Amino acid sequence: MMGEDPNSTMTMFIDNKASPKNECIDLGQFQWLFTYQPPYMWFIFVLGFIENFFVISVFVLHKSRCTVAEIYLGNMAAADLIFVSGLPFWAIYIANHFYWPFGAFMCVAVNSLIQINLYSSIYFLMMVSVDRYLALVKTMSVGRLRRPWWAKVSCAIIWMFSFVLSMPTMVFRKVMFIENFNTTACITKPPSADWFIATNIIMNVLGFLVPLVVIAFCTFQIICVLRNNTMQKFKDVNKEKKATWLVLSVLLVFIVCWLPFHISTFIDTLELFGAFPTCVVRSVNHIFNQISSYIGFSNSCINPVLYIMVGNHFRQKAVDVYCGLLRKGGYERRKSSFPTDESTVNSTQTSFPMGLNKKKSIA
Repeated sequence: MMGEDPNSTMTMFIDNKASPKNECIDLGQFQWLFTYQPPYMWFIFVLGFIENFFVISVFVLHKSRCTVAEIYLGNMAAADLIFVSGLPFWAIYIANHFYWPFGAFMCVAVNSLIQINLYSSIYFLMMVSVDRYLALVKTMSVGRLRRPWWAKVSCAIIWMFSFVLSMPTMVFRKVMFIENFNTTACITKPPSADWFIATNIIMNVLGFLVPLVVIAFCTFQIICVLRNNTMQKFKDVNKEKKATWLVLSVLLVFIVCWLPFHISTFIDTLELFGAFPTCVVRSVNHIFNQISSYIGFSNSCINPVLYIMVGNHFRQKAVDVYCGLLRKGGYERRKSSFPTDESTVNSTQTSFPMGLNKKKSIA
């Protein structure tokens, strides 16, 4: 997941070059980006791609049907896989000092997919927390909301909702030659500065605050049930506890990883409203934005590790899938080492009576 503009430093330089606020920007303090950010993005890409592909393969290849929570977590893994797949483009882009060599279509596509991931991931987590709430708190009246079919419909709605929220990025993303920097950059070029204020507010409210309120309510209710000893006598409650601890772990890590980024986005909105008259906050926040983005990137790699460390059910599924594939591969190799051709079998069978006849004639 990522913010509105992965190359916010370049966009900041371009969009504010005629503004007095540009005096707050020290180009030298961003030189470390060219050294550290590309290898970090490549590392997240390799690790995140392998891990999330592994998670999706377990959910897809296992013979049993996915639970409701697994449907949401599987879609979240798909969103993370989409996100990390776009990181190599940005690694090359930044390593080339903000020169975009991939054309206009990829400029729009890569940024749109990243933006879709930003919104979809937290809403998948929100639905996971709602599912745990229904499983543990509303055990007697879960109804249709915990059916896999409804979970799939909810996932489709979340993908479409995220697509709609990312449409401004599709419209205003452009590849432009920047004369001042002598480079062709992939930047966001909206019609006015108010657009940045609107997108920041939408990102903070719809992309974090609203789902966080729902998650907080569900989590509080879930923790109350888990701490209520009188509820432990219900078999259904005990059955759902292990899956719930996995979900709570994923939720906690997600908030820790992405809360700094949304704080930085909120500070940026206050800057656009002129809340900070001096350059100190503005300069520090731009560096904080880059660091908080790095922390957010790591979330795409941490979730699969949590599935393995905390998710007993997921570990069992992974063992079943890959041990089954290994056994099947070994069986196929053994099978291919024996003659299976029908003509070979027939010729082998006919050779035995010939041998017997020959022995009789000798006798």
